[in-house]
This record gives sequence, C-alpha cells and structure tokens, in this order.
Amino acid sequence: MGRKPEYGNWVSKKFIYIPGVISLVLFGLALLVPSLVIPAGLFFLASLYFVYARYRFSPGGGNVQDQIRELVLAPLGWNGEGQALDIGCGNAALTIKLAHKYARARVIGIDYWGRKWEYSKSVCERNAKVEGVTERVTFQKASASALPFEDEYFDAVVSNLVFHEVNDVADKRALIREALRVVKKGGKFAFQDLFLLKRVYGSMDELMGTIRDWGIRKVEFFETKDSAFIPMPLKLPFMLGTIGLIIGEK
Repeated sequence: MGRKPEYGNWVSKKFIYIPGVISLVLFGLALLVPSLVIPAGLFFLASLYFVYARYRFSPGGGNVQDQIRELVLAPLGWNGEGQALDIGCGNAALTIKLAHKYARARVIGIDYWGRKWEYSKSVCERNAKVEGVTERVTFQKASASALPFEDEYFDAVVSNLVFHEVNDVADKRALIREALRVVKKGGKFAFQDLFLLKRVYGSMDELMGTIRDWGIRKVEFFETKDSAFIPMPLKLPFMLGTIGLIIGEK
C-alpha cells in the first residue's frame, strides 16, 4: 500500500490518558475516602468524552475535523487563478486541500511551528509529496502577526483555527487585519477561528463593523456549530461551540 499523509487528530491522546489515569487513582483512593468517588467519576466521564471526540474527528468516525476544514473553502468563491496563502498551515491539511480544489493555483503555507506542536515544515512537505501537489505548494516559517509578503500580494487567503493561538499579539483583531493586508483588491478570504469567544474577539457585531471600517468590500459571518455534520456533543463551548467563519471579498 502507498504512503498516507499524516494529518493527525485534533484531540490529543493526553486528553484521554490524563483524566483516565486521575480517575483510576481517585477510584483507588475512594476505598479509603468514599467521597472521592464523585470526582473520580467526573474524570472518567471526561476521558470518555475525549475518546468520543477523537473518534468523531478521525476518518473512521465521520472525519469531522476534515469537514470543518472544508467549510473554509466551500464558500470562498474564488476562480482559482493566481496565488493563495494558508496562514498557520500546521501539517498542511488545508493547504493541500486548497491545492487540490484549485488545480491552477500556486499555494503558500506559512506557520511558526515550534515545540508546542507536532507539526513541522518537513511534515508539510512530506504530506504534499504524498498528495502529489509539491509542484504547486511551498511552505515557509513565518508568524501570522507579521506576514513576510507585500500588500495585496495574494488572490485568496485562508486560515483555520490559528489566530487565537498567536501569542505575540494581544488584540487578535490585529491578526485579521494583517491577513487582509496581503489580500488583493477583489481577492477572496475565509478565516475560521474562535470568533464567538467574547473575551478574545469581543462582540460579533463590533468585530464585523470593525472589519467593514477597514474598507473591506464584502464580509459575512457563519457559526460553524450550525453545520449539520457536527454532532451535538461536539457543540459544547470548550470544543466547537465558539468557532465561526468570516468570509468575504476585499
């Protein structure tokens, strides 16, 4: 059999193992202190929840995480001519999906990678090779807070669940503005992030108003959790409940 790309699972195994181990320890201690059976049960339920979430995100469980990536591209409305940028490409899953969908486009994926993540530039390049898009896709290390490109350089710019992770910018709206800076006039954009998390982005009405004040021609917002393919247990706020999609044309 041929090699397969390595896109991983958004639910790390540690989210299963850590509460699972804690629950076992607490259940053991509950033999001496019966009241500990309650927190033990809660940690056990947490472990089971993440087992379920990891399964639903996987290809065998519905591949919810891939369908969420597809949401970024589905409404983009781009003709596929020119260059596209994926901000925070991670392991290149969205970058490669973009290259497959727009066969005439050249795509650049940027990411800061680093020790916090299991992703790397070499993983991206390996995945691109396995997927057969190496001739049209390139990767480089860069931060979403200071994109190394001229103003209005790209015909389309996308990003998926990245902006809230950028630590060197307190006001995450600045990352949206930086992403829009490199979009050409008339170019398309689609950004998915925790836009419904008020402590990060404020109210949605204010955020959309701010984006329009930047001179953006068209902009719309959709709540990701409203998608029919997302099962109810995954719509909890700490999982997918605060994710939204901002799309438009500059």
